[in-house]
Amino acid sequence: MNKKLKFIDLFSGLGGFRIGFEKACLKNKIKSTCILSSEIKEHAIKTYKKNFINHPLKGDINNIKNEEIEDFDVLLAGFPCQSFSSAGSRKGFLDTRGTLFFQIERILKAKKPAAFILENVEGLVRHDMFPQKKPIGRTLDTIIKTLENLGYKISWQLLNSKNFGLAQDRNRIFIVGTKKHQINLSDFKIKKNSFKIIQESIKDIKQTEFEKNLIKKFNVKDLYGKSIKDKRGGINNIHSWDLELKGKVNNSQKKLLELLLRQRRRKVWAQKKNIDWMDGIALKLEDIMSFLPDDNLFEKKINKKDLKNNLDDLVRKGYLAYEHPKKRIKQKYKSGYIYNRIQDTKLKKGYNIVVGKLSFEISKILDPNGITPTLLATDMSRIAVIDNKRLRKIDIKEGLALFGFPKKYRIDLKINESYNLLGESIAVPVVEYVSRKVLEKIISDLH
Repeated sequence: MNKKLKFIDLFSGLGGFRIGFEKACLKNKIKSTCILSSEIKEHAIKTYKKNFINHPLKGDINNIKNEEIEDFDVLLAGFPCQSFSSAGSRKGFLDTRGTLFFQIERILKAKKPAAFILENVEGLVRHDMFPQKKPIGRTLDTIIKTLENLGYKISWQLLNSKNFGLAQDRNRIFIVGTKKHQINLSDFKIKKNSFKIIQESIKDIKQTEFEKNLIKKFNVKDLYGKSIKDKRGGINNIHSWDLELKGKVNNSQKKLLELLLRQRRRKVWAQKKNIDWMDGIALKLEDIMSFLPDDNLFEKKINKKDLKNNLDDLVRKGYLAYEHPKKRIKQKYKSGYIYNRIQDTKLKKGYNIVVGKLSFEISKILDPNGITPTLLATDMSRIAVIDNKRLRKIDIKEGLALFGFPKKYRIDLKINESYNLLGESIAVPVVEYVSRKVLEKIISDLH
């Protein structure tokens, strides 16, 4: 190999960023050396050490001084995303985790490497969107301007792992910078795959009662691609009342819940209650009476008393909540605004569907001919696979394959610890593509 480079791997997790980058270096006949890895999670560090012979781990990036880092050519960082993610509080730079970006700025300013590659959630693109007319939010705008002020030409692109041969819908923003070149990150060849390509066959499957109940109530093929949540979704949704998870539900109550599920999202109710529209508004008894059908949707026409009895029964069982309609409040902070929803006690209480998807043991059943949703640390354990007419959780080998890790990679941890680390990982083939694009531009500047 004619060329050599040194790189650092910040917030390294399982090392997926490093693996993708090293693959790209190998294909470009560049000898790469990782001179620094930074990670604070104990389980990630343990796994990283087992899978990399050279593991220059130094822990918390906040405690690593500039002079402790030798000169290098490329910085890699999938910096913490909770601050910008829809799964988090979305506080951005108001959150201390958001300020970890400024540790990247500190190192780039001091060491002046030839290039960097950053990765984050797609929510970063529109985070702190004020004013709304701009194509990107103020947070990303701040990041780009900060990096440009350091003398880098910046490019960014949303890239989805499903277009790079992985059976996972994982859309992430990649931000790259070099001293001389603007880089095009949109000229990739689309490659598709389905889950069945990487599905394992597990002989010893221990099913929970919830899983047994699902198989008992539905034909296996009817479960392909189904979501289990008390939200709209048509034929692709199985609801808690379909399974009678919280108690017996009669046919009239099931129809009533389906009707409420559709009506609670209509903007007309927000207008009548003089509140901002949002996904799910508590409706009064009188509201519900106004849209009950006159036909034979129910076993018999329901009067006001019967309706209240049915609704109150569903509240007791936990299918409905009896609460005040919620209003959206805008709270100002030094660097922007955060919206929260609270009950408006000035408005009369009403009935609302209890939605939280995390209350279900399983939230999604995979279709082997399709792909997985975005795998997140918070709910990866709630995704199920149908294997030999039985339901089971995603196997760790499958999890690694869904992120493009090599077959020799090993995670020797408890299942939930493994899910936690995988859900925060990065799609290796996407990193390899982005790295290749960067290396093509800086290769002439290397030693």
